[in-house]
Amino acid sequence: MHRSAFAGLAVAVLATSAQAQAPAHAQAPDPAHTQGSEHAPGHAQSADEAQVRTVVTAYKDAIERMDVSQTPALFWSDSEIFENGGVEGSFAYYLEHHLGPEFADLAGFDFRNHEMKVEVDGDTAFVSETYTYHITFKDSARAPIERRGAATSVLRKRGDEWRFDVYHSSARPFRPAA
Repeated sequence: MHRSAFAGLAVAVLATSAQAQAPAHAQAPDPAHTQGSEHAPGHAQSADEAQVRTVVTAYKDAIERMDVSQTPALFWSDSEIFENGGVEGSFAYYLEHHLGPEFADLAGFDFRNHEMKVEVDGDTAFVSETYTYHITFKDSARAPIERRGAATSVLRKRGDEWRFDVYHSSARPFRPAA
């Protein structure tokens, strides 16, 4: 199925709609679980949520290792990638024309302050992440880059397998608190 460039907007609308339709008690944060924390005792994590977290974490870890050789298995072949206001196309295209070539120049990529929120609704999962990242280059004359980033993604379950269907990330210069 081919999605248009408006898929990212549709994700936002779906997520907003799901929150609006949820009972009022479902919108309030669970005091036993805060964004980015591990599940506290008494808060059962579903098997699907655990699998979604595993897929998202595997992608983050691959980026940090700068070894994306196994990442195509995390994305459906008809997935779409959006980054910093641009449509990157399928993950295969993104990997070949964007992510892969960029890693050739990097010496290090480190995520910090990573927080993840996951909501599973049937065979669809909505994920939001916030983080900062630090990039260093092989060419020591290039200054390191520090950014604050956010990612939203939709994962779909087909059969018994969860993979990314839509992935959107953006970043801005890191501005430390004054």
